[in-house]
Amino acid sequence: MKKLSVLLVTSLLSFNTLASIVVIGNPSGVGSLSPSDVKKIFLGKSTKLSDGSTVRIVELMDGSAGRIAFHEVATGRSEAQIQSAWSRLVFTGKAEAPIQVEDYNAVIAEVASYTNAVGYVEESALNDSVKVLHKF
Repeated sequence: MKKLSVLLVTSLLSFNTLASIVVIGNPSGVGSLSPSDVKKIFLGKSTKLSDGSTVRIVELMDGSAGRIAFHEVATGRSEAQIQSAWSRLVFTGKAEAPIQVEDYNAVIAEVASYTNAVGYVEESALNDSVKVLHKF
């Protein structure tokens, strides 16, 4: 029963958060991303952007509410599944782990600093230093 309660509360919080989450990129980088592109990038299945440059993934810290909410919609994976997938990719040398930062302001700062960086933030946190690549 406790698990069900936690699941329901998490789901309700996620729906509120998800309504305003956007994938962002550097204004000099890629123009836009499809939902499929977003999923492939954030699952480590694609390491290149459409222009051929190596993508630099910026995420919130493991276990943060924004990260969990984003992955529920963008990748359809749980936090445990995301961590497991990235552990395998890093261990086998197929990909480098995403950069993890504390909050949306740090995501924006990191993405604004690198042409090939991609991250996600709440829409309300946006500023002119980044551009929206996809909105959920």
